Amino acid sequence: MSKYQTLLYYCYSAIENAEEFAADHLKFCKSLDLVGRIIVADEGLNGTVSGPAESCKIYMDTLHADPRFAKIDFKVDDVEEPSFIKMHCRYKSEIVHSGLRDPQIINPEKKTGKYVEPKEFLELKDQEDVVILDVRSNYEHSLGKFKNAVTLDIDNFRDFPAKINELAKYKDKKIVTYCTGGIKCEKASALLLHEGFTDVYQLHGGIIKYGKEAGGEDFEGKCYVFDNRVAVDVNAVNPVVISACRNCGNTTPKMINCANPECNEHFTQCDECGWKLDGCCSEQCKSHPRKRVYDGTGYYVKVPQPVNITKKSKFSLRTEATAE
Repeated sequence: MSKYQTLLYYCYSAIENAEEFAADHLKFCKSLDLVGRIIVADEGLNGTVSGPAESCKIYMDTLHADPRFAKIDFKVDDVEEPSFIKMHCRYKSEIVHSGLRDPQIINPEKKTGKYVEPKEFLELKDQEDVVILDVRSNYEHSLGKFKNAVTLDIDNFRDFPAKINELAKYKDKKIVTYCTGGIKCEKASALLLHEGFTDVYQLHGGIIKYGKEAGGEDFEGKCYVFDNRVAVDVNAVNPVVISACRNCGNTTPKMINCANPECNEHFTQCDECGWKLDGCCSEQCKSHPRKRVYDGTGYYVKVPQPVNITKKSKFSLRTEATAE
């Protein structure tokens, strides 16, 4: 076992007093020396945490012991160092931003696409009556996607509902959705069912689980992940690189953020262009007075901003009132 691990997971399960839960859960994670990003909402959890392997085990065991989270399917990666710098655990309206907040219409706990396990997906993906649908954003599928998958021109998952009409031509097909770890598919497949699609499935555990359990065959390129690794290898069977440098067009699997913080665009760039443009997407950004120092990675830790008291959580205000 590696000294460190990174855990990717989600769980749709109602959480009472979710805002208070988020504050308590942050303290719990810090007590284990974990770093990462967790989103807590009334509808459940969405997280990636990283740290010492023994701490990760305690974390998984603790969540599994809670009946609300007993079914969490953790995707575990051994890593050489923690995949984050800090620990964040925040309360938000959704665990993945979709704009689909009416539980009477979209509720993955009650109705969602049928799960297809990785090895079953391996057999299904090339069948004539099957459509493999990528529900991720442009920057994600430009870095890597399944061979022959249908992709959508969306900048964020919240744009997905507006693309449903484009998929109408596939209503007589078997649709299998996929994303990084499965969380987006829960709502995407539920929305497809709500809109009258009848034969809807989802790759259980997403690209990451498929790579671990089925070798990642026919996943072309790399998989974008939401931590400082940025991209991970998935395909151990027939890997290829499909992404190209935005600046010169040469093939590259490297994705960075523009060093100009006011641009901060996420894009693919080869090392040669990276050093030439000092980690920027253009000469204009390169000359920007606020340009960050480029170290070859193109990954920048967010600097904490001053707290706006009007945006403090109710839990925080209650805590401060008690302290007084």
